[in-house]
Formats: sequence, C-alpha cells, structure tokens
Amino acid sequence: LARPSGCWCRRFWAASGKTAPAASPGSGARSPFDRQLKRKQKNWAALQPEPAKYDYLREEVGGRVADRVFDITRTFPLALDVGCGSGYIAQYLNKETVEKLFQVDMAENALKNTMETEIPTVSVVADEEFLPFKEDTFDLVVSSLRFVLIISLKFNIHQVLKPDGVFIGAMFGGETLYELRCSLQLAELEREGGFSPHVSPFTDVTDLGHLLGRAGFNTLTVDTDEIQVNYPGMFEIMEDLKGMGESNCSWNRKPILHRETMLAAAAIYQEMYGSNDGSVPATFEIYYMIGWKFQESQARPAQRGSATVSFGDLAKINALISRKK
Repeated sequence: LARPSGCWCRRFWAASGKTAPAASPGSGARSPFDRQLKRKQKNWAALQPEPAKYDYLREEVGGRVADRVFDITRTFPLALDVGCGSGYIAQYLNKETVEKLFQVDMAENALKNTMETEIPTVSVVADEEFLPFKEDTFDLVVSSLRFVLIISLKFNIHQVLKPDGVFIGAMFGGETLYELRCSLQLAELEREGGFSPHVSPFTDVTDLGHLLGRAGFNTLTVDTDEIQVNYPGMFEIMEDLKGMGESNCSWNRKPILHRETMLAAAAIYQEMYGSNDGSVPATFEIYYMIGWKFQESQARPAQRGSATVSFGDLAKINALISRKK
C-alpha cells in the first residue's frame, strides 16, 4: 500500500494535480489539509450527545505523552498544549510537574468540554498553525495527535519555546489504518477502475527526526508504538473516526464514496483481516517525539576524534575484571 513519504507535502500536491493552498505567512510551508473543514469536524464531534464515547484513543495516547513529561525531573512554570481537545494530556499532569498550562485548540466546542485537572489552565481558541504567543514564552510544549503538527513544529512550536525548553508530542504514523486504506483502495479499483485517498496522509518515521532537526530542535528522541483496536466491522471504524473528528480533511479527498464500493470494502476488510470471532482490527501507529530548544548550557556530544579510549580496549577491561574474580 503506497503512502506519502519523504517530502510528503510536495509529493501530495504533485499526485493530486491540484493547486496547493497559500503558504503560512513567513513559513514557506504548504498544508495538504483543509483546516476549516477540520475545524468543522472537531466542532461537530464535540457537540455530539456522548463525545467522550470516542475519546478512548486520545486518552490513551495523552497518558503516554504525560508519562514522558514525568520522565523529565524538573518543574515547568509555564506549559502549552497545542491542539488540546478536551484536555487529554492535562488530566494526567499535576502541580509538581506543571505550574500553569495554556490549552489551545482550533475548535471552540472542544474547549467547552475540557476535563478537570488540578493545574491552573487558560483556554485559547486559535489555529495551531498560527499560535498567538510571543517567542520564548513556554518552558514546555506538548501535543497529541494533531494533524498540523509537522507544519507547526518549526514555525510555531520552536519559536514559542524558551531556550532549554522541551517539546514532547505524539502523532499518527505511516502505518495507521493500513487495513482500512488497503480495503478501500482494492474495492475502488474493482468497482470504479481507480482510487482516491480516503484517509488523511501521514508522514514516515524515517523523515521525522530530519523534520525535527530542520525545525531547530536538538537532543532528539523518536520512538514508535502501535495500538490495535478491535471493532465489529469496517463501518463501526468509520463511525468512530467521525466521532473523533478524524474524517479525511485532505484537499484532494473524494466527496462521494458509492454504496456498492463501501459494501465491497467492508467484505474485503473482513476477508483479509477479520478475526475468528468476527471482529476486525484497526491499527494506529503512534510516533512519540522529544526535542529541546538550544541553550549554551546544554550538554553536547564531544567532537569526532576526541576520544581517548577505543572500543577495542573495552574487551581488555572485561578480561581484567574476569581475572580478578
């Protein structure tokens, strides 16, 4: 199954045959996503009778991002949560770790449903691509599963961090929903003679470290994880994605998916990936990343060639220790 990789924004627009939207001011980056549509999707999801019913994935990943914050043994006086939603990260934090938290989301209805937390919070409605904060403001920036995260890294998140500040984030990886994408593509090829993307594009883990480095972060850490959720069928997966506000928002999305194609895709999904109990899995690949903003006092790697002991000498040390025993 082909997916965007490398310079995925440029390849996305080249493949779509459409004109990319205007770049973010001062950034030079072009977004493959319709931000206004995404805002409508998020606001619609937040207004549903039971929005918390679809929060299981975001709460799980939010807890894992919070765990990485706890791994850093310091207290952050001022922190920012980019694309906070209902406060999926904030609910796990405490005053010993974060003294005050700004929560930013583009969907005003999501901020009305924020969860309780012991940390003093300030809610701000703003587009994550255009953060309304001065440079060098926050000691910590966190973000979980935001679709504009890559574009925001350099032109927003790095700027608002103080020197020696840290960014900790999570985003969907390239293998996310590969079962759904493959089933829809095969069904469209069979029924309509071609296919269009029905899931928003993802970046690849091999590009993520490079993107963080280009954004100005150093002392990088990137790791991956997979969360697999079982559903009764393909239509339940799509219903939950809609309830999460995660329907496709790419500019080259196909507006209509025919009923016959949908039924064929559901049958293919069941045949290729179905379990013995009749359920089907949906895989969510998650990339976790940590990056620091440069400061002179930070530890740095030694220059190449400055070592005074070779790795070959380590074997001799082990031999000496064995003799003494």
